[in-house]
Amino acid sequence: MDRALRLYRAEGIDGFFGRKPTKRSGRVLTAERLIRAQELLNEGLINAEVAAQLGVPVDTLRRAVWDGRVKGKGDGKNEDDGAAGTGSDKSQRSVEDAVAGEGMGTGCTRAGERLLAALGVLDGVAARFEHARHVPHGGVLCALGALLVNGLLGPAREWLGKVSGYYTANQVLLLLGFMGLCRIKTVEALRGKAPGELGKLMGLDRVPEVRCLREKLDAMSRDDASEKYAAALSRQWMEAEPQAIGTLYVDGHVRVYHGSKTKLPRKYVSRQRLCLRGTTDYWVNDKHGRPFFVIDKVVDSGLIAALRDDIVPRLLRDVPNQPTPEQLREDPLLCRFVLVFDREGYSPAFFKMMWNEHRIACITYHKHPTSPWEEAEFGGREFPLSSGEKVTMPLAERGSLVGSGADAIWMKEVRKLTAGGHQVSLVGTAYKMEPDEQAAALFSRWCQENYFRYAMQHFEIDLLGAYKTSPLHDTERVINPAWRQLERQRNALENKLRYRRARFAELSLRTIDNTQDKKYRQRERQIAELLEEITAIEARLEATKASKKQTQHHIAWAQLEEADRFERPVLGRKRLLDAVHMIAYRAETALCSLLRSATIDNAAARRLLQDLFVTEADIRPDPSAGVLHVEIHRGSRPVVDRTLAALFEQLNEMEIIFPGTELIMHYSLLGSRAADFPENSVTSTSQR
Repeated sequence: MDRALRLYRAEGIDGFFGRKPTKRSGRVLTAERLIRAQELLNEGLINAEVAAQLGVPVDTLRRAVWDGRVKGKGDGKNEDDGAAGTGSDKSQRSVEDAVAGEGMGTGCTRAGERLLAALGVLDGVAARFEHARHVPHGGVLCALGALLVNGLLGPAREWLGKVSGYYTANQVLLLLGFMGLCRIKTVEALRGKAPGELGKLMGLDRVPEVRCLREKLDAMSRDDASEKYAAALSRQWMEAEPQAIGTLYVDGHVRVYHGSKTKLPRKYVSRQRLCLRGTTDYWVNDKHGRPFFVIDKVVDSGLIAALRDDIVPRLLRDVPNQPTPEQLREDPLLCRFVLVFDREGYSPAFFKMMWNEHRIACITYHKHPTSPWEEAEFGGREFPLSSGEKVTMPLAERGSLVGSGADAIWMKEVRKLTAGGHQVSLVGTAYKMEPDEQAAALFSRWCQENYFRYAMQHFEIDLLGAYKTSPLHDTERVINPAWRQLERQRNALENKLRYRRARFAELSLRTIDNTQDKKYRQRERQIAELLEEITAIEARLEATKASKKQTQHHIAWAQLEEADRFERPVLGRKRLLDAVHMIAYRAETALCSLLRSATIDNAAARRLLQDLFVTEADIRPDPSAGVLHVEIHRGSRPVVDRTLAALFEQLNEMEIIFPGTELIMHYSLLGSRAADFPENSVTSTSQR
């Protein structure tokens, strides 16, 4: 190390590459030791065992194998380093990784390249696959094509920050994508996984350790780069499937904050029925539940404010193939796209503004429906849901004037008649939609709710990406703590007043025989006491209301007292992880579409894929043919093997190239005919 540093300082990079290499005999691996090493390798021992017997570093022996001074048994290559031969198993790799841990680190078997990267000579190591058997989580390589198609590496070079050193940004993103699909939910969870085994999935000696990975994520997310990366992904998804954005779903999800760095405002969490500290994430999904983007609101003013100020402007900018102004003028009922949300977004004034200013249609539940309609108006209609399931519902349609005064607007009102006779009313400004289409659009909101539940369970979207916080902008409007305190006092006084008035009415209406003087006097005394308390509470209530009117509802964050100030969690790393998890969910959904059949529904397909991603596999590179063979170990049932074999046939037709290499992925089941690797199984790169 010292000699290399002196050479670098004296002659620079040319000192390493400008010199003519001199051939000299080894000082550690002498001729006698080389002969003995060859004998031990021919007996089937691995590098670590041979090095231990010879008393030399394992890296020294491995360099001799690479230089050709020592040849492995059989075809002239060491069996655990070459593409041919039987390949190394987990036991052999575990020993080698442990021996390497005594030097540079566990699994750091490419010490030379790591040294060059540490000196700044090498900026990112290339993927180099080795023949390895029984690689854990090897089945996740089957999702590589789906990850790439959904943009994992597409906008990374343009938007994400630069990283330097041994690992490249693409390798970090691939690792995050594989972690998401394998349900390794946090960066810290990597501590429980063998780093060398995960490295075999990407052609590396090992994956970065936790601290290194955190530093890489911070570098990639610097200066809002993760937000730009997520926005570029959203635009890419919308442009790839313009038919999926005709109807968009918007809903809020409270992400509870369990940290202790700051005291965020309390929000009502419906799934727990509690008021807890946290932030509100507003998600935008398509009709199949696939997410497009998410907007974080620490200071949440409600769904309508988020739609008006953040979501709609972004959709107007990003949604492709919107009608032109001429088309909108020619067809007064045509809209740009449709937004669907729950009752929180019900507002005739907001609906009117969206239609008049942007020609955006909105659909939600009617908060204040009129009297029930005649049951004769309802007729059975059959229509498909977003899942493809066909349902029949009794529906009726009318035009309704919703709202009052200047906010009134004519909408299409559709009602569904339930088996119990209740009428579910929904209203919207999607005037060109048929009643069944409007009902199907609103009743398909469960797709987004299912995504929240699935993402919380499998991708941990509620976890913090980092514990750092940052102050809000000085002009950020927040609720005045003094106003909130007065509001609490008003609620408390009104509750007290309501109880005492009810008690006063009960005592006043009670009939007591005048002969029972004791009970009569007791009642009169209680009435007098209640009347006195009611008068005092009413006076306090009026004073509180007057003070509340004179107190500002919202103030700037800079005007808060020091004890009332709170900060926002830093979301750079969190947003990058969320973006990769969205890609992972979309990749899994794409593979589900290849598996679904008459006997495999969506839930069964996801369960099958979850098992596949954690299944062991044998990895065998064939550089001469330009192919990377991945043999997936068989499952517990023949029907699963047949299903996976059909999936692998479709994936092989796509000819997926592993990033950073020229190797085409070829998938097969272990022991199948395709796994025998005949010459005609995959066309070589030269033939293409």
